Amino acid sequence: MARPPLYQRDRAWHPQQHDAAYKSTVLRSPRRNFISLPPGEGELTGPVFGHEMLEEADNDLIRNYITEGEPIGERIFVHGQVLDQNGKPQPGVLIEAWQANAGGRYRHVIDSYVAPLDPNFGGCGRTVTDDEGRYWFRTIRPGPYPWRNNGCEWRPAHIHLSLFGHAFAQRLVTQLYFEGDPLIPLCPIVQTIKDPAAIDMLVARLDLENQVDFDALAYRFDIVLRGQRSTFFENKREGN
Repeated sequence: MARPPLYQRDRAWHPQQHDAAYKSTVLRSPRRNFISLPPGEGELTGPVFGHEMLEEADNDLIRNYITEGEPIGERIFVHGQVLDQNGKPQPGVLIEAWQANAGGRYRHVIDSYVAPLDPNFGGCGRTVTDDEGRYWFRTIRPGPYPWRNNGCEWRPAHIHLSLFGHAFAQRLVTQLYFEGDPLIPLCPIVQTIKDPAAIDMLVARLDLENQVDFDALAYRFDIVLRGQRSTFFENKREGN
């Protein structure tokens, strides 16, 4: 059976490589036309993440770094579903999350922001989607933080997400923002995305129906991958 046609990437939907308002792109972005390369063995196969490597509290960022006491900040529950472009749930996807703490500071040696570190919050976790492509994290809502772009600008509160498929090259790195954050339209990084509908897809929605009573507000963030442009699987040579 012939492989289904691939969905071509919509360059207008994705951020520009070079944007004068986002100063880092001036030196780091490519200047020549893109070259499309066919996938090779390195992209088509690779080690499979072992589910047995997950620990019980890996997706509970409120619990997985506690030394004594509780993390400081607003407790939230983030959940959603990973789907392909045709609406098919994607099971077995490894999702890694990392973020700043409630004060807007990362637990990283190069983060010199004056906000204090929280001794009970590490800011990272991971999970694997279930048979219906669903995932969840419990965490502290991250704070905004300043960065050196045009002097001093502020990043909206956000959580970074990395999604892995069944090979190392099957990876998507993105980030989610929170509904109602006034810093979203002011952020030069966000504004490299020119289609408002695309920005809207990066915003997690307040989900009161799934709040944890007297514990945590819930936010829903569904992740849609590209449909038939999926990486080759050896057990599905006819297509995915």
